[in-house]
Amino acid sequence: MKLFIDTANLDEIREISSWGVLDGVTTNPTILSREKMDYRTLIDAILKLVDGPISVEAVNEKAEKIIEEARILSKISENIVVKIPITPEGLAATKVLSKEGVKINMTLVFSVNQSILAAKAGATYASPFLGRLDDIGSDGMTLLSDIVTVYQNYGFKTQIIAASIRSPQHVVDAALIGADVCTIPYKVFTQMVRHPLTDKGIERFLNDWKKVKK
Repeated sequence: MKLFIDTANLDEIREISSWGVLDGVTTNPTILSREKMDYRTLIDAILKLVDGPISVEAVNEKAEKIIEEARILSKISENIVVKIPITPEGLAATKVLSKEGVKINMTLVFSVNQSILAAKAGATYASPFLGRLDDIGSDGMTLLSDIVTVYQNYGFKTQIIAASIRSPQHVVDAALIGADVCTIPYKVFTQMVRHPLTDKGIERFLNDWKKVKK
């Protein structure tokens, strides 16, 4: 399973990238709005930090405008993946763009039906939002499992990005189910690497090292 970070914060991206585990980055307008940098400058900076897929979202709603915007974004770098929400207009745009070789991350997926449509339209990625479903009393992992099954049934090439990750357990569950990618907030990355027994073990080893004759 590939690991992306869901942020546009350069310090967070730089730190997780330094661990040697980062495969890509996902952003959205909300994430970008938190950073105090010019949009294009920020995207260029992210591209320099991570040699992998970088998702940036198209903000137009009509197919022809989405296509126009996506073509411009895709020319920034071969690593750019254009996020397009799952709507009729988004599907129409994705069908055109996918034939042109533009990589698309179809976002805000909340049902198996939407994931099927995303794959049929030629999306490179489909992003089911697991945590947001959990927030309203649904089961995000059941949705993810169902999408994985359907994609395997028909050999869809669209990769599944487990998105809206809220905890390290979400990452474990997504891996067990078979998501192609998990896009993870910085906070969850830092939680993943920690375990109280690891901390306790390090403390003991260091204390015992002090007793070793040198």
